[in-house]
Amino acid sequence: MAGDPMTAVVKRLVAENPNHSARGLARLLVAESRGALGLEAARTRIRAQFGQSGRKKDKKYATAPRPARQPGHRFAMPPSKVEPWTTHDLGVVGRVGILSDIHVPYHDPVALEAAVDHLGETGIDALVLNGDIADFYTISRWIKDPRKRDLPGELAQIREMLGWIRQSFPKIPIVFKTGNHEERWKHWLWQHAPEVSAEPEMGLNAWLHLERHGMTLVEDKRPIMLGKLPVLHGHEKGKGISSPVNQARGAFLRLHHTVLEGHGHRTSAHCEPDMWGSEVFCWSTGCLCDLRPEYSRFSKYNHGFAVVTVHADQQFDVENLRITAGGRVRSS
Repeated sequence: MAGDPMTAVVKRLVAENPNHSARGLARLLVAESRGALGLEAARTRIRAQFGQSGRKKDKKYATAPRPARQPGHRFAMPPSKVEPWTTHDLGVVGRVGILSDIHVPYHDPVALEAAVDHLGETGIDALVLNGDIADFYTISRWIKDPRKRDLPGELAQIREMLGWIRQSFPKIPIVFKTGNHEERWKHWLWQHAPEVSAEPEMGLNAWLHLERHGMTLVEDKRPIMLGKLPVLHGHEKGKGISSPVNQARGAFLRLHHTVLEGHGHRTSAHCEPDMWGSEVFCWSTGCLCDLRPEYSRFSKYNHGFAVVTVHADQQFDVENLRITAGGRVRSS
């Protein structure tokens, strides 16, 4: 068969039609032979070319072997379901206030008012609400006191707090970043109302009236960029090595990059230079909520907040501030 001119025709048809079945290729071969070959004879030649004739000789010299039971199939890379994940660039040059872990309705009024008053007196050009502004105690997966289960009441207090903050800073950009407590809302919807969970009307923008207050929502654990400084809530890194006594050092050990975060309710800082003397500096900010919550009566939390000054060249300076008893603001 090797000297048969029809062999070259078979090879060409197989090469030109890789997705055809053996039967489909046989029909093409019948047409090419102008009737010299019948369908079954043509199919025998095609199968021999694939090494599927049953003869050892044909298997040995097959030029286009195919997977069993998949005649003509060619695998293709399936489409990826990965969605783009980008940072949120605040795009502000000037002073940016950062308030984290207010946990409404379990906020500390004295500490929160001290932080807001300080930012108002010193002046800021933008404000970042850096996660866990709301507590969402009612929809937590943890065991809850049934006497405190009042989701409508919680929502009303969160909306009122956001209105008070916007009233305190009426003209500047305000970013609302979701922390692990705000993510409780999405997880609760997935569990109890999955059919409508993706509807825009069910999102935090609608339920917390963020657009009404001119606040920009940042979700999906996206870092907020203040110049070259990434700002995280802190839960994005997961647990383990990133939760030591010094939270800022834990951030360094996990990320090896300069960063500012909240989440741990403690003011801390950590700096390490590389072999060329370039510094990696990490900060964690204090909270503005109750320091003795029911789940941690003997905590080592402290009240605090931060101010980041972003320069035109995207460099920055950080003031990591503490709030002591009586609402006094001090440098850490």
